[in-house]
Amino acid sequence: MSHVVEDKQKLLNRVRRLRGQIDAVERALESEAGCTEVLRLLTTCRGAINGVMAEVVEDHIRTHLVDPEKNPGALNADAADQLIDVVHTYLK
Repeated sequence: MSHVVEDKQKLLNRVRRLRGQIDAVERALESEAGCTEVLRLLTTCRGAINGVMAEVVEDHIRTHLVDPEKNPGALNADAADQLIDVVHTYLK
């Protein structure tokens, strides 16, 4: 994933925030928080994971499927945008 190096710090920051969210779930479980609170925390974790995944998938599409210099049979930009929209919709 050499192309991720360009956005490495941004991705690391997102993962670090995600770690904080997971820690919050652990604290909630340890303190016997209510189901509603635990579910809310889990939902934020799932959203954060999906956000990171969508970002990496989008970068992969733009780098490996659309770039005609790296891939002579590359998708056109419109097809890539449509695929990215589907990924973002699925990962919401």
